[in-house]
Amino acid sequence: MIGKCKAIAHGSNALEYIFREGKLGKALLFHNLCGTTPKEIYEEMKMVSDYNTRCRNKFLRMEIGIAPQDEKRLSLVSVRNLASNFARRMGLANHQWVAVTHRDTDNMHIHIIANRISLYGEVYDTTFVSNRAARVAEELSRKYGMTIAKEVKAEKKHKKTKSSPTREQTKQQVQKICYALLEKYKGTGITGHSMFLYDLSKSGVTIERLKNKQGKVYGLKFSYAGQSFKASEIGREFGYRSLQKNFEISNKTEPKKATTMADEPVKSKTQSDTGYQLVPPSRSYTSPANTNESSSIAQAVGNVASTAINAAEEIISGAGGLINPQTHGDDYAETAWQHRLRNQAKKKKKRGRGL
Repeated sequence: MIGKCKAIAHGSNALEYIFREGKLGKALLFHNLCGTTPKEIYEEMKMVSDYNTRCRNKFLRMEIGIAPQDEKRLSLVSVRNLASNFARRMGLANHQWVAVTHRDTDNMHIHIIANRISLYGEVYDTTFVSNRAARVAEELSRKYGMTIAKEVKAEKKHKKTKSSPTREQTKQQVQKICYALLEKYKGTGITGHSMFLYDLSKSGVTIERLKNKQGKVYGLKFSYAGQSFKASEIGREFGYRSLQKNFEISNKTEPKKATTMADEPVKSKTQSDTGYQLVPPSRSYTSPANTNESSSIAQAVGNVASTAINAAEEIISGAGGLINPQTHGDDYAETAWQHRLRNQAKKKKKRGRGL
């Protein structure tokens, strides 16, 4: 048996989770509670926890994992006694808590959500609470002759081939079908996506969309031959968003010609021959060669350059000749450009004040 415990703040979400349809096995115990629904339980716990305004994480989330070999010999009464003894040994006799079982995985496990604030207003001490839960689980395992967690090598549930060979074999069949169809229709757009789902249905694989309380889809579940698998168990390509991206049509436009190292010396050489540039290279314009419009474009560019030169000279004269184009090179034109932008901003600001 494995025991876990953690202090949380999202008590409402935790209660909704443990009572979620499709996960809930049996409602075991309601301790110091009258309500039986997540909303009613949360309202009762909130009435008690609201008396303490300093505590932030006002709820405790506990999980008890039971080994498959122990589950076979446990009745419903035994599971209830196990949950009650676990909560009592954790010191929750004067607290509100609810215990349920889940059967959404291969092994049955127990969830307990407790109010961290006791009926007398005391805050439950969570110092090393996870270690405390593990120690209580080990003590109960020894008392009832159950499997002790630390004596068993930890493995992920969906990778336990020996405990469920049928499920593992079914999962491999689903993976083979899904990957074959994905390779066939990948990158074919909406039509390919539709054909992928149609062929999956013909092969006996059904896909169910998982939705949250707001009705938004957050994942997929694959079912085949009476077994259900999360999308992550089948493969990373079959997540809700990942699967849609696999069918997007790739962009077939021709890539732009990459600039090679051989082109750079020519470019730098051309710029160095031109000498000092009044217009910075970032704003300069290179006219296309061997075209009929080259002369008109060159003339337009010359007009723009002369306008920029006149504006720069005005700014220089206004600044008292502090900028020397002969010594600063391209910095002169850039500084003139920045001065012009600042003057325009000041004029707009003054107009705004006048209004």
